[in-house]
Amino acid sequence: MPSTGAFAASWAGAPLSPFAITRRPLGPRDVKIAIAYCGVCHSDLHTVRGEWPGVQFPCVPGHEIVGHVIAIGESVRRHKLGDQVGVGCQVDSCRGCDSCKRGLEQYCENGNTATYNGVDKISGGRTFGGYSSDIVVDEHFVLSIPSALNLAAAAPLLCAGITCYSPLRHLAAGPGKKVAVVGLGGLGHMGVKLARAMGCEVLMITTSASKVADATRLGAHAVAISTNNGELNRHAATCDVVLDTVAAPHNLDPYISLLRRDGHLMLLGVPPSRHPSPDVGPLLGHRLSIIGTANGGIAETQEMLDFCAEHDIACDIEMITMNEINGAYERMLKSDVKYRFVINMRSLPKPIDENK
Repeated sequence: MPSTGAFAASWAGAPLSPFAITRRPLGPRDVKIAIAYCGVCHSDLHTVRGEWPGVQFPCVPGHEIVGHVIAIGESVRRHKLGDQVGVGCQVDSCRGCDSCKRGLEQYCENGNTATYNGVDKISGGRTFGGYSSDIVVDEHFVLSIPSALNLAAAAPLLCAGITCYSPLRHLAAGPGKKVAVVGLGGLGHMGVKLARAMGCEVLMITTSASKVADATRLGAHAVAISTNNGELNRHAATCDVVLDTVAAPHNLDPYISLLRRDGHLMLLGVPPSRHPSPDVGPLLGHRLSIIGTANGGIAETQEMLDFCAEHDIACDIEMITMNEINGAYERMLKSDVKYRFVINMRSLPKPIDENK
């Protein structure tokens, strides 16, 4: 099989560099995609630095993939050559469990196959992600990108977008509901845009006064600086949903206090260690819920893409070349991006084939 150009981390904490991988042969239900752009997620950074358990190296990250179909298997019916398509956080699942039958492949009870650092059910090898020139994926897990969307800006919708859209839809967010979004980053800015488009009243909560104007531009009706005494108190017991996008351990009690009876605190960020245990009293006294949420299933992700096309929603992005990825990771640690890096994969250098 011919090698595919990619960028990989060869060990935990190693800088990403040119690498050669081999994609599986095209099967009857497979779609081969030439990758045009790939979004850069905090999950990529955590994985290649070995901050999460079970990472196998070399690792090629990237699960916000968009491009065009360049080959299809004989049984493919959903996509055709030249189609504008995308691949998100998973590329397979058991398809037989209750979750899969309900279109919730992200919660596959037998374990879905992650786009990278997973086990390919067909080849038996590891999965490699979108920091590469092409990818082969079963047609069920290939999404159609509406032509109304800018292709590069659509890439982060496949993680940041669906991770916010899914809990909002699950909780029937819409007119008459108030949604607070904690943290104005890659996830948070999409939470604001999506909640506003759904007709919700939107409160943005940030630690930085410098982000007030941007939060308003993105669609927030009000902004609260969480470090200023009293600002959160003005919104106490007024919110139906709080989307907490912060991926660092923090006190949840101030955000629980925002919820009215039967409200929900949705945890979207994955911290490297546990949050402090919240006060149980307010949960009992107001029948409140703390809920975790993953990204989204394939049908819901397609629904999200179509919704974004209809409402002219895309991620705010900064385009980088592949050679700029290590510097981009350092900037991400400082929250120095508005609000998602996207790699132009046409800038991918030729791979170094270590098997030669």
